[in-house]
Amino acid sequence: MRKLHTEEKNSREINGNRVFDKLLKISLIIGIFVVSGFIIYYLLKPEPGYYMFGILNSEKRAENYPTNATIGENVSVYCTVGNYLNRDLSFHIKVFRGDNTTIKEPEGSINAIFLFNTSKITLNHKQAWISEQLNVSFPLSGPDQSIIVELWEMLSNNNETYLEILWVILTIFP
Repeated sequence: MRKLHTEEKNSREINGNRVFDKLLKISLIIGIFVVSGFIIYYLLKPEPGYYMFGILNSEKRAENYPTNATIGENVSVYCTVGNYLNRDLSFHIKVFRGDNTTIKEPEGSINAIFLFNTSKITLNHKQAWISEQLNVSFPLSGPDQSIIVELWEMLSNNNETYLEILWVILTIFP
């Protein structure tokens, strides 16, 4: 009787081990498929796109921006846009002049004087653009005067959407 009980116990252990082995194999196979799926997704998924937007000084460099000027003096800057969105980018630039009451926020400028905007420009993926020289003069003296440049995307339905704002702060002397 004891021998029968031991054989039964051994038989259950063997069957239990077989079930465990099968579950382990199935789990490993499922794990391999899941990990492989993530690897394939990561390899085939395109990198998220981005655009580059900048202000350049009068020498077309991103350094040594003007900080002082006199009333009526032209302050010259350039704008640059680079398209890395994995699609075409149509945009235009709006240029404003601000003073110490102008609020510059990530959503745009408030209480700034609109000067002009560029015509519509379309860039293919990996294409860059530099504007013509932008000249801005200031009629009044004072600190915290600014050249404000906003980037607006032109959509296919002739609407526009705001993308970004940049500015240069100056002190204007009499």
